[in-house]
Amino acid sequence: MMLALWGVSLLRKDASLVDRFWGLGFLVLYVYQLAHCQFLTFRAALVLGLVAAWAIRLSLYIHLRNRKHGEDVRYQRMRASIGKSFWWVSLFSVFFLQGTLMWLISAPLVFVLLFPQSDQATWFDYVGVALWTVGFLFEAVADFQMARFKRNPANAGTVCRQGLWNLSRHPNYFGEAVLWWGYGILCLNTSVGWLALYSPILMTFLLMRVSGVALLEKQLSKTKPGYADYVKTVPAFFPWPR
Repeated sequence: MMLALWGVSLLRKDASLVDRFWGLGFLVLYVYQLAHCQFLTFRAALVLGLVAAWAIRLSLYIHLRNRKHGEDVRYQRMRASIGKSFWWVSLFSVFFLQGTLMWLISAPLVFVLLFPQSDQATWFDYVGVALWTVGFLFEAVADFQMARFKRNPANAGTVCRQGLWNLSRHPNYFGEAVLWWGYGILCLNTSVGWLALYSPILMTFLLMRVSGVALLEKQLSKTKPGYADYVKTVPAFFPWPR
């Protein structure tokens, strides 16, 4: 699938198409595994609903946000630094990399389908769904507030401090991390679910230290006037009232 998406990106000269597929990729992985599942419990349908809601919303949001702006600036910089060989380097450094991360991070989703478990609701289900709901709402509301902020021409070049963005500089990433911890807790219903807890740990690390907060902070500090003051008053990841 990532190979096919890479081919489309070459035709459109837009490697950032991979971001639009990030959420849907997990849904495709889950549905494929569901079709070969040996342990069909109510939990399989529950996780399908959670993954579908999250994946479709996220991919649709990124598509609507990026559709009129061309290739994301991060990939433009990669294209400029790598040069003419970017067309094939991107297959490994962008598409296969994200495909591998999808495969690794999807462990809690796949474990729910692979290993024996109770067909009765447990406290892991209640806690997992509660965490997922908090994370999903945090991410969705933060994205909505940011989109509304950017639609106002008067806000051009300024820092969004409205709603959740006044509690955390990256509330959408915080919501994403909490959501994946919800999947991890749900997975504890299986006999070896604890082995899949590396997934939310890895996702949280990536969001905080690699492709999320750390990467954006460097960029925004250089391009957004007033961002230095924003850093002094609002925490980077975990929300906290000022």
